[in-house]
Amino acid sequence: MVNFTINGRELSAPKGTTILNAAEKAGIPIPHLCYLKELNEIAACRMCMVEVEGTERLVPACNTEILEGMVIYTNSPRVRDARKTNLRLILSQHNSNCTVCVRSGYCELQKLSHDLNIHYQPYKVQPERSNVDLSVPIVREAGKCIKCMRCVQVCDKIQGMNIWDVAGTGSRTTVDVSYNRYLKNTDCVFCGQCVTHCPTGALTVRDDTTKVLRALADPEITTIIQVAPAVRVAWAEVFNLPSKQATTGRMVAALKRIGFDYVFDTNFAADLTIMEEGSEFIDRFTHRGKYRWPMFTSCCPGWVRFLKTQYPSYTDHLSTAKSPQQMFGAVAKSYFAEKMGLDPKKVFVASIMPCSAKKAESELPTMKDACGDPDVDVVLTTREMCRLFRSDCIVPADLEEAEFDSPLGTGTGAAVIFGATGGVMDAALRSAYYLATGKNPDADAFKAVRGEKPWKEAAFNIPGAGDIRVAVVSGLGNTRKLMEAIEEGTADYDFVEVMACPGGCAGGGGQPIHEGVEYAGQRGDKLWKMDAGSEIRFSHENPDVQALYRTYLKKPVGERSHHLLHTDHGAWSAGENGGRAADQDL
Repeated sequence: MVNFTINGRELSAPKGTTILNAAEKAGIPIPHLCYLKELNEIAACRMCMVEVEGTERLVPACNTEILEGMVIYTNSPRVRDARKTNLRLILSQHNSNCTVCVRSGYCELQKLSHDLNIHYQPYKVQPERSNVDLSVPIVREAGKCIKCMRCVQVCDKIQGMNIWDVAGTGSRTTVDVSYNRYLKNTDCVFCGQCVTHCPTGALTVRDDTTKVLRALADPEITTIIQVAPAVRVAWAEVFNLPSKQATTGRMVAALKRIGFDYVFDTNFAADLTIMEEGSEFIDRFTHRGKYRWPMFTSCCPGWVRFLKTQYPSYTDHLSTAKSPQQMFGAVAKSYFAEKMGLDPKKVFVASIMPCSAKKAESELPTMKDACGDPDVDVVLTTREMCRLFRSDCIVPADLEEAEFDSPLGTGTGAAVIFGATGGVMDAALRSAYYLATGKNPDADAFKAVRGEKPWKEAAFNIPGAGDIRVAVVSGLGNTRKLMEAIEEGTADYDFVEVMACPGGCAGGGGQPIHEGVEYAGQRGDKLWKMDAGSEIRFSHENPDVQALYRTYLKKPVGERSHHLLHTDHGAWSAGENGGRAADQDL
């Protein structure tokens, strides 16, 4: 242990501890902007400068280790003056039009400016100008970039995609797309992890709320909205609601208050996905010689895009089943429209997703099977949904709970866990067991695939089918390691679940942002508890799904279900985002 003093307090910490970590452990706050533990400890922002007795220069707390007998001052006059000067220099290159910034109210730069009592700017403000491309889900505004390098490190070290990099020198230094490319011309999968780790509004997810408001205002349009499982365990964080008030029912009530004609649960489509994907797997597994292995799940569009750009020879390993989002849209504009006597051309389907990659997925040219129009017309993130609530002056805590509409509103415990890493695999195996044996397994028989471990392996026996080797992985950096192991022959699986974001959809790029804290694990735990408390825990027992097959689809992987619910992943290229090209000069 090392003994030292901070602001007159005698403390001790293990050797190798940085001043910042030692101070935070002792409850002594030190401001910082660029710091991300074990990812970005480069002292680029110079906001964490502290004074060490006996040294002429201030030192950065984020990457300076404590030494025996060190005497540290975190808020001396020298420190305060230096921080204010450094912050004003950052602000001199920042577009500080906070009133129209999507990050206003939870921007780290804005918060720090308030905390340090910055009320005037002595330096000339000259923010960088650039064109903002709205044709892709991830939007960069150069004038708001503080060059903290967080996006670079998260993309490189966590996701392994190397999309962002430093460009220019001196005062012209900036962070931009690597190799001077447009984002739409890169291998970006639009996972949004760079967005959730950006401390300002330099990186955001494209806002599509105007499309929704326009549809809601049109009396000739029937508006339908679906809500993904991971959204229900995160949305209330924005409103600081206690767990008793943070209910799915209040979320549904708020969406109905906004004016949607129908509010449905994507869990219904998740159960439908399991029926299609589970049936597909059993068919492949019992006819092994006809297929290449392993079979990959296809629910995560970021993962699908990753595979197509990084390992294109494995594209035919993907399940042909669409994601739950797209299955729901196809069913809403076919079965539901027919059942309700609606013109599918006048049905507007919106999604609330924890994911930014879902926006790109809905815009693919291959996702138009129901009526020729996009199966899903627009995708909003959890954050966009919460902004809609606020813009309509909705106070969720004051609402009475409401139920999802029928007949596309029933979901099972197997569906709700789609939002957690390992959930798709667990749900698929439950129904695959039934499809192979005609009997239900114990609902917790496959719990070995659960948990936050980024790469999990397990083997299970399904009577009549045989031993099945499975893997579950989350985060694209971990996914690359898995794919390399498969290519090298050191890993051998039958069925693999991949989620692009660490922790799965619960940690998606469209979820609420909390500075310095990762909430994926906590949200995932809530989803597993919902599953455990569900009356129905098997997708094949969903009564609405059963009725859909009985009256419309006839059978899983049948002619009609194959047309509506499956897709050809090889029929589009990574450059086809489907979105409108739109540049806005800022």
